[in-house]
Amino acid sequence: MNARKHSTRLWLEGASGPHRVVIVGSGFGGLFAARALRRAGVEVTVIDRTNHHLFQPLLYQVATGVLSEGDIAAPTRDVLRRQANTRVLFGEVVHIDLDTREIVLDTFGKRSRVPYDSLIVASGARQTYLGHDEFAPHALGLKTIDDALNLRDRISGALEMAELGLERQNMWLTFAVVGAGPTGVEIAGQIAELARRTRKRNYRNFDPSRARVVLLDSLDTVLPTFPEPLQRRAHRDLEHLGVEVCLGRRVTGVDLEGVDFEGPDGAVGRIDAYTKVWAAGVEASPLGAILAEQSGARVDRDGRVKVMPDCTLPGRPEVFVVGDLMALKKLPGLADVAMQSGAHAARQIERRVNGHDEPQPFVYRDSGQMAAIARFRAVGWVGRVRVTGLPGWLIWLVVYLTFLTGFKNRLAVVVSWSFAFLGRGRRQRTITEQQVLARPRELNAPQEATPAR
Repeated sequence: MNARKHSTRLWLEGASGPHRVVIVGSGFGGLFAARALRRAGVEVTVIDRTNHHLFQPLLYQVATGVLSEGDIAAPTRDVLRRQANTRVLFGEVVHIDLDTREIVLDTFGKRSRVPYDSLIVASGARQTYLGHDEFAPHALGLKTIDDALNLRDRISGALEMAELGLERQNMWLTFAVVGAGPTGVEIAGQIAELARRTRKRNYRNFDPSRARVVLLDSLDTVLPTFPEPLQRRAHRDLEHLGVEVCLGRRVTGVDLEGVDFEGPDGAVGRIDAYTKVWAAGVEASPLGAILAEQSGARVDRDGRVKVMPDCTLPGRPEVFVVGDLMALKKLPGLADVAMQSGAHAARQIERRVNGHDEPQPFVYRDSGQMAAIARFRAVGWVGRVRVTGLPGWLIWLVVYLTFLTGFKNRLAVVVSWSFAFLGRGRRQRTITEQQVLARPRELNAPQEATPAR
């Protein structure tokens, strides 16, 4: 018997009573792992710092008023309510002890320990400013519901300030988006459509079509992970919407009033804008470093843990790392990877509990990628088929509705999409002074004394 099989057998023999599976994270990886264990003879505990499963790919639509936060965030307890073998705990995991097989959980300042026999870590990734954390107070990321709601307030607030006819009206009407991956492309397209189509005839002191949306990236293409023909099509669609696509520009500074950048020839430039969106990169959850330190596993430059072919930690067959926290075969940080790897980890645990301790490697089945640039405009591929324009957009609608959790959420999204895309309405436009003032002070724009005209 080799060392790995021996370690696995010791792990199984050490369990007493029902096998305890702890899942850290209720994102795509964690939720699909929990669902895959619904009929297994194990006890499942799902732990997350939020009480909901967030459909992150549609956060940009919350930020631009198409959807409400409730449309894309289903309560985790409600999603798993019919799984009698599953409980949900709220709190932040601050430590994982691999030797004692315990999770240290902090819930509103109260510490507790949760033991496990098998562990699936699916804590995902967070926003990174690529070594420039000083940019964070001035450029909003888009990884959480709070981020999306803050950005929605900033966009609507900027238009309201422009209506006052202030001296710096052009700065209120300029929106700078850093990062031309799917998130950056989608948010830039939606801001342009929001200003030029949805808010048409809403204002008297300015024409919303004057709004300037600038998309910056240090690379020389948009959607760099997409095939080249789709990159070109997305670029053309963005320009047709009026988005200024500025490629080969490395951002060197972000402050309250704008973005500094350096071009490919070394020339420097600046975009004056009060509203900045950061969509330039992500890094793995801090739990990756904790796991790597205790197990001896390596991490890549984004903090992802390099795992065994079956998604386990080296020398720790009871610990699985999945989704955006996992570094395996250069797999991208996509929802589809998280879903498949989470389900794979659950199947491996069930097989071992049933006496099949031979590890099975994780095999990813690439189903493609899609990006919706604006109404009736999308690019992507499904299997070997490349799609663009209206057909691509319709396929995108179907795919995302399929991935959404819960019938009520799907129905609500269909209604909101009907208002936004078939008509001109965006139902989520409410902002209040209290919401604006509740933001961190650095994110609030400077006061101006110029009266309204």
